[in-house]
Amino acid sequence: MAGTGKGCYIYAIAAVGEDGKTYDFTGMSGGAVSAIAVGGAAMIVSDIAPSRIRPERRNIAAHQDVLRRLMADGTVLPITFGTIAERPSAVRTLLARYQKVLVNQLHRVAGKVEMGIRLAWDVPNIFEYMVTAHEELRALRDQSLGDGHPQTRAEKIDLGQAFERMLNADRETYAGTIEEMLTPVCAELRRNPPRKEREIMNLACLVERDRLAEFEQAMEAASHSFDDRFLFNYNGPWAPHNFVKVDMSFNRR
Repeated sequence: MAGTGKGCYIYAIAAVGEDGKTYDFTGMSGGAVSAIAVGGAAMIVSDIAPSRIRPERRNIAAHQDVLRRLMADGTVLPITFGTIAERPSAVRTLLARYQKVLVNQLHRVAGKVEMGIRLAWDVPNIFEYMVTAHEELRALRDQSLGDGHPQTRAEKIDLGQAFERMLNADRETYAGTIEEMLTPVCAELRRNPPRKEREIMNLACLVERDRLAEFEQAMEAASHSFDDRFLFNYNGPWAPHNFVKVDMSFNRR
């Protein structure tokens, strides 16, 4: 168990009944990983000096490695990178206070993992692609440039707004197609906002472990709905980051 007099770096919450359970792998800064358990929930922690943990590649990798190893034994509720409790007693207090919420969330995602799917346009110029794909946008572009005069500010705004409207409409159509195909093999779906202009969909899927083969088959079928103008990528399994909300006023360094 995390030693006294040191802070506790927190990785996840798990359904572990054994207080003081130790693991055969190390965590942040090479610290021993153990469980602090109260009732039906435990925080998986390691000793660490109570100082700021920088989001450097090696630290993020250590955090993710512990989550990956924990996921091999069962489902966990992942905790945000860089979360530190000042002492083990603070961990026990929070576990007792939020026991019902934590147990309910553990039950909701038990036996499930998160899979991620991304869909993006794989084209050199997304504006030119949309102009080619949409007659209305092409006509608006040609109208503003057709007589050789420089585009006015109002014309640029109108064209930009039309581009965004059609971009988002296409995103909705394509994402809806994929969601319709995956819904039967997923416990839950959560669509995250696109991060880049070419990105169409960033979808998180909560999947029963014993249905992963079905999910992959459905995902493969969905990918065949798109030609080489699209880039289809999936990843996982992960801890269910997008399907749990754990906010217990931890010290975040």
